[in-house]
Amino acid sequence: MLAADVIVKCLEAEKVSYVFGYPGVAICPFYNSILSSEIRTILVRTEQNAAHAASGVARMTHRPGVCAVTSGPGATNIITGIATAFADSIPLVVITGQVNSELLGSDVFQEADITGAVESFVKYSYLVRDPEEIPRIFKEAFYIANSGRKGPVLIDIPIDVQNAQVKSFRYPEEVSLRTYKPTVKGNAVQIKKVGKELNRAKRPIICAGGGVLLAQADDELQAFVKNHKIPVVSTMMGIGVMPTNDPYYFGMVGNNGKPYANRAMNEADLIIMVGARVADRAISQPDLITRGKVLVHIDVDPAEIGKNALSSIPLVGDADKVLEDLNALDIEADYSEWVETLTSYKKEFKPKKYGREGYVDPAAFVKLLSESMEEDGVYVADVGQNQIWSCANVVMRTGKFLTSGGMGTMGYSIPAAMGAKLACPKRQVVAVCGDGSFQMSMMELATCNQHGVQAKIVVIRNNSLGMVREYQHYTYKDHYSVVDLSGSPDLEKLVSAYDFDYMRLENMKDAEKVIRSFLKDRKSVLLEVIVDPLDLVK
Repeated sequence: MLAADVIVKCLEAEKVSYVFGYPGVAICPFYNSILSSEIRTILVRTEQNAAHAASGVARMTHRPGVCAVTSGPGATNIITGIATAFADSIPLVVITGQVNSELLGSDVFQEADITGAVESFVKYSYLVRDPEEIPRIFKEAFYIANSGRKGPVLIDIPIDVQNAQVKSFRYPEEVSLRTYKPTVKGNAVQIKKVGKELNRAKRPIICAGGGVLLAQADDELQAFVKNHKIPVVSTMMGIGVMPTNDPYYFGMVGNNGKPYANRAMNEADLIIMVGARVADRAISQPDLITRGKVLVHIDVDPAEIGKNALSSIPLVGDADKVLEDLNALDIEADYSEWVETLTSYKKEFKPKKYGREGYVDPAAFVKLLSESMEEDGVYVADVGQNQIWSCANVVMRTGKFLTSGGMGTMGYSIPAAMGAKLACPKRQVVAVCGDGSFQMSMMELATCNQHGVQAKIVVIRNNSLGMVREYQHYTYKDHYSVVDLSGSPDLEKLVSAYDFDYMRLENMKDAEKVIRSFLKDRKSVLLEVIVDPLDLVK
């Protein structure tokens, strides 16, 4: 059979349901072969969004999302999507077509060294030269992408390799990589040390990151918290590890987090950091935060432990397995006084009011929208002021919160929401973006229309690149440069061209009624929300 047929059989063996991509000559053998499969192909309107849509699938299914594009500009266009997935540890398998093997290095038409270009932000990459190696390579790629610290793997396949004949097909049952053996179970001695510190501590805090959700360890975390009544904060990528209104959850930490969450981190005597990188957006001064206290750092990636903050107890392992072991510990300490203190801080907090009369308060809108969504609804936030308003005010129950945290990639929300909805068609999915980020991926309204994806999109409109404008307000004293979005389209006219319904919200008195209509609409619908152009997140 053709090697292109073998590629498709590998995807079938991995139970892949969707491949997002954009064809070109160098990937045409693959796309020709996939026609004989039940795998559904989704033509995105620009390659970057193929990776974002695959990310949405991966985050909903906990299996690698798959995308396939052509060589040259097709491959280089998808780089931002790969980097976005890498920064947030999202498992992807990215297939790129390549020019004929004998022409590699000749600078021929649409040749790009894509394996070299993505080297710093993939877990691994392959340039396939022997078609007989395709089953092994794909088995390894899916395993590497979805084990240890998850992330994207790239497979670059020249067109002559895709067209080559393969004698037979046998998909490997197991993977054995001598140099790749991720640690899953935590060290028993270190786990006992954590137990001793918890019995000694008076003011412990758990800081949960996206690694908890990636490991599907949120149930174990919630059980640990309830068993021992330990307060929890989260990073941006950890939003959703606990229900927002849980009495032991104290919100997101960081520059744009809740003041009482940051205060809890400052006053704690024991910090258990689980599935979080101690990155600058969550903890801007790690040495200051951790000084004079015990830091337990739990992560599946040993390279992250000690990288930004010196840990007292480093603990390498999968969050699900480690939390399962921690739940078995005998901890007798009473933290009720500490929880009461943090609860009082939370009650003292006065949320900021946004917007002048005649505009929508974005914080109040996000809270009302998320409260009105179905309990297991999926809220997909883009990047910019809309992301900060979303993170600070979204109300999570049993649903999911998806966003681009590590890379902060504008234009993420619509394709990611599209992927999430395709993966879980019965769940309510809402994408929330700004008028800047919307215009980075509005072409995917055509993809939603073509493939019958019921899209629900909120565009928070302030006619500027709000986050950059806010930075220029503080840093350059209102000397604004290249942030004015004048010339943006009339969204009502635009979405009607894609057969979307359109709604508009201009003030809070109509918010409840409009949100209810927006969520009940059976068609794809865009809700334009008008906020004060002068609103700042801080």
